[in-house]
Amino acid sequence: MKRVEKPWGFELWWAVTDRYVGKLIHVNQGQSLSLQYHRVKHESMYVVAGEADVLIGEEVRRLYPGDAVEIVPLTKHRLTAVTDVDVMEVSTPELDDVVRLEDNYGREGTSTP
Repeated sequence: MKRVEKPWGFELWWAVTDRYVGKLIHVNQGQSLSLQYHRVKHESMYVVAGEADVLIGEEVRRLYPGDAVEIVPLTKHRLTAVTDVDVMEVSTPELDDVVRLEDNYGREGTSTP
């Protein structure tokens, strides 16, 4: 397992293969991931604990434990923690496929792990 510190919390990478990636994403209350999209990466998220608002396209949804969302490639999205939130994410393996449109922490452009 690999822990990756982020300005909004951290990620625990619990599975990294050539076919899929599994992460636990912890976002601290009031913090947000980048407004972003992926060219080819396909994600599914499942809320384990806490509450979050997720923007997918132009729609904002409040997510609670047990809620899940799918994010297909080229879809603009952002997760914001209403409380401390833990989200399980399973995705295709393109970890460096992040196009940031907006970021609260001064990160720009395409991300690399």
